Amino acid sequence: MGRRVFTSSSALHRYCSGKAVPRDYGLLVRIATECGAGPDELNELLRYWRTATGEARATGSGAGPAPGTRPPPHPPTRVPEDRPPRRRPPARRLALALLLAIVVLGTAVASTPDAGAPPDVPVPAGATSWSQAPLPVDPALFGVTMNSFSGAMPAFRVGAVRLWDSETRWAQLEPRRGEFDWSTLDRLLGGAERAGLPALFVFGATPAWAAPDARKAAYGDGSRAAPPDDLDDWDAFVRALVRHAGDRIDAYELWVMGNHEHHYNGSVRTLVEMTRRASRVIREHDRDATVVCPSVTELWTASAHRFLLRFAELGGYQYCDAAGVKLYQHRVTDPPETMLEAVRDVERTFQRAGYHLPLWNTGSTQTLPLNDPLPEDRAAEHAVRFYLTGLYARQVRRMYFYAWGNSKIPVVLQAEGQPPAKAGLYVGRLQQWLAHARVRACGHGVQIALPENVWQCEFLIPDEHGTPRRARVRWTLAGTADVPVGGGAKSVRYLDGRVREVDGRDSERITERPLLIEYG
Repeated sequence: MGRRVFTSSSALHRYCSGKAVPRDYGLLVRIATECGAGPDELNELLRYWRTATGEARATGSGAGPAPGTRPPPHPPTRVPEDRPPRRRPPARRLALALLLAIVVLGTAVASTPDAGAPPDVPVPAGATSWSQAPLPVDPALFGVTMNSFSGAMPAFRVGAVRLWDSETRWAQLEPRRGEFDWSTLDRLLGGAERAGLPALFVFGATPAWAAPDARKAAYGDGSRAAPPDDLDDWDAFVRALVRHAGDRIDAYELWVMGNHEHHYNGSVRTLVEMTRRASRVIREHDRDATVVCPSVTELWTASAHRFLLRFAELGGYQYCDAAGVKLYQHRVTDPPETMLEAVRDVERTFQRAGYHLPLWNTGSTQTLPLNDPLPEDRAAEHAVRFYLTGLYARQVRRMYFYAWGNSKIPVVLQAEGQPPAKAGLYVGRLQQWLAHARVRACGHGVQIALPENVWQCEFLIPDEHGTPRRARVRWTLAGTADVPVGGGAKSVRYLDGRVREVDGRDSERITERPLLIEYG
């Protein structure tokens, strides 16, 4: 409850035990609203609060809260003269009454009959509940990697694009030293510009002429999985790219999968030096661009974290604005929420290294195309929860889904030239829900008085008049659960476009497919 009403647990305990009364009526309103209080109850609570704090004597019986306190959401109503006088309970009795309401609410939610959850739902490591002052949901969080070189953009709503496996590798843009072919890059950047989407360019695949004796990369163009023999060639390419693209490229990922031998098998020290050089060139020509350090994959392994530590020890992260990571489920069939374990482990490694950078999730695993497709409904649910997991993680600023345009992966958003799949349509609808939203809390299970398998993120979303209203996205990690919608609930929105009108007495069956509950 303390997390949900933005106060410390000790302050909440002092109030509920009758030892203290909050000086801020706004805090009281948040507690009462969480317990389902209506307008009349809030007005009565205001009168009790004024008596307990002396505000009634200081401001007069008809005045609002004193300066420095927040006004109640509903103006006090005048008590009719023919209403029999009611004895006003002391503050301790009021506190105990509200405490009882809290306990009853928590018990009702936690003991709701489980409609189909597994008997034991393991909670992913790192899935910590949290609350904060409301912060805007960045539309660019909802990114996709472009597996296309046509310049076409997704037909559903997205927030950012990443250029990889899109015929824009270094070896393709500079097939011979000093000779550049920008035609494919220009098509893609033109499409992103017309769609108003920020573009992330990814470096990788050294041309054969720059490292003729190095191991070949995992592509048919003869490119190399190694740094160039002469780093001056690297400087020249970065400079030519930034000059040509100008402000059409918003961010640069300085190497793809820096710890995977199919993409880079040089030394960490050399990769740090390439990062230093590229960052300097980019900032000379475009100070507004975001520099993302080389991405790290296989975060389930100890070797990946040794790479992170070594890159940090050599000073690589001081040249970047964000750290590139590959967040994905250990198995493609695992719930997306299991990515939180990787986020937790990365944060621990950065803590050891003395860095704290925002994370950009820039893709998936090398072996993703080898997995079988997920069923259509499961694919759509996982796609939506992929982005919700990024929101839940807090440290993650971008989530680039791999990939758009590709039809040979387990979860297809949209094959190029085809209409969006259900997964793409659902991802687009999630973004419509959260357009102009501010996120203020995420949590799961008993930590937020819900059944153990239920997850939730809470938002403030403006209505048609621009007034912020509470909203909650709920889903289950596995199975289903019947849960009260909560006091003040007005409607439930579903990813297929349906809307159901509700009131605070209704319950809703929560499933693995997220839904949105809107409040008055």
